[in-house]
Amino acid sequence: MPSTSFDFDSGPDTRSPQAVLWDMDGTLIDTEPYWLVAEAELVASHGGTWTEEQGLALVGSALPNSARVLQEAGVQLPVREIIDLLSTQVVAGLRKEIPWRPGARKLLAACKAANIPQALVTMSERSIVNEFLDQLPAGTFQVSVTGEEVANGKPDPEPYLTGLRLLEDAVGNELSAQKCIGFEDSVPGIASASAAGLHAVLVPNATDPGEGNWRRIASLDGVDVQEMTRWLVQVSA
Repeated sequence: MPSTSFDFDSGPDTRSPQAVLWDMDGTLIDTEPYWLVAEAELVASHGGTWTEEQGLALVGSALPNSARVLQEAGVQLPVREIIDLLSTQVVAGLRKEIPWRPGARKLLAACKAANIPQALVTMSERSIVNEFLDQLPAGTFQVSVTGEEVANGKPDPEPYLTGLRLLEDAVGNELSAQKCIGFEDSVPGIASASAAGLHAVLVPNATDPGEGNWRRIASLDGVDVQEMTRWLVQVSA
């Protein structure tokens, strides 16, 4: 969703992040409970059993991969139909309430106010993403990448590399991945952001990927543009 209002020449301080790329589920909004319930109910409707541990193991995964795991658990439906059923239930949840993660909404607004371009990079599909984007201030994100729009989902770097390329097109300027921040909460997601060369930042939620080639913070609450700028300065020093 390109934004025609972004003016790179009047953009952020050159020391601040060139761009911020965001995961959605579990990072910006706590939709993981929606997914866990939808998966469990779908498996149960086909006579199978599904544990919370099995659901958590799918957090952050590409939806076709998750659908195939659900098939192995007894869901006798095609992959496409499984994805559509799960997505419909998640959309229904979002229409009732958008469960923001602590500090996420404020940091989105702060980046927008600082004229830092932002991309949404998620394995959810366009039907869910549009439901979310429709409830945000116009111009919050310059571009968005969804699960069905890439050949290889997270943990492959393709989703974030695609987000970077689309942002470059949107702002009309080349971006350095190392000067862009990618926020994630899951094992596949943080691996994807890190592999794409971003300054990857882990904010654990339903699962905890632990330590790795990324920055780890407890919460987005209290993070601002100045703090993100300090992260990049520390790395380049």
